Amino acid sequence: MKKVKDENSKVRILEAATTLFAKKGFDGASIREICKAANVNLCMISYYWGGKRELYEGIIENLLEKQLEYSKGFLDLNKNPKEMSIKECSELLSSTMEKCVDFFYTNISSDLIIILLKEQQKSDFIVKSPVLDYVRKMVARLLNRDEDDRLVIFKTLFMLSQINSPRILPAFSLRLLNQKDFSQEDIKIIKENVKSYVNMLTKESINNV
Repeated sequence: MKKVKDENSKVRILEAATTLFAKKGFDGASIREICKAANVNLCMISYYWGGKRELYEGIIENLLEKQLEYSKGFLDLNKNPKEMSIKECSELLSSTMEKCVDFFYTNISSDLIIILLKEQQKSDFIVKSPVLDYVRKMVARLLNRDEDDRLVIFKTLFMLSQINSPRILPAFSLRLLNQKDFSQEDIKIIKENVKSYVNMLTKESINNV
């Protein structure tokens, strides 16, 4: 019972910290107000993370851990995309992107998006996501190029933008729709856009054979 209670405290701290860091920034949000918002003792921060900086970094680490755990249900990261056929790789990429849409619109809050956008402006910030790295490997397979190739990186980026742009640019999506959140119909359209992009990559691959 105690372990469950402690885990709940950790979740509450992460949620409170995400909200306050998004609103006030790293320097503006204090450990004391984060603990107050999470309704936990101050010592819990040291217990789980050690300090404020570690807690801040822990928000992104927690996201990547959740993403990796989520991917285990549909993705084998040990399988080399280079050994797949074009058809197999295309189908896997398409289904993976569909799952990524579900994950992005279910597990990533608006506050977390703000933190991620701020972090990406830092010159030393690098996303260490096994799932996104694997997506890039699949794109590389379809284009018959190295995963670090410039074209592969940008093609992957453009595909991912099909997923995240509606939430990153709410003025061009939700506000025009007069909505507070995305409906299932919206999610379906986003998935179809991503699928169309994967199909385009597949056609490009076939034409280059």
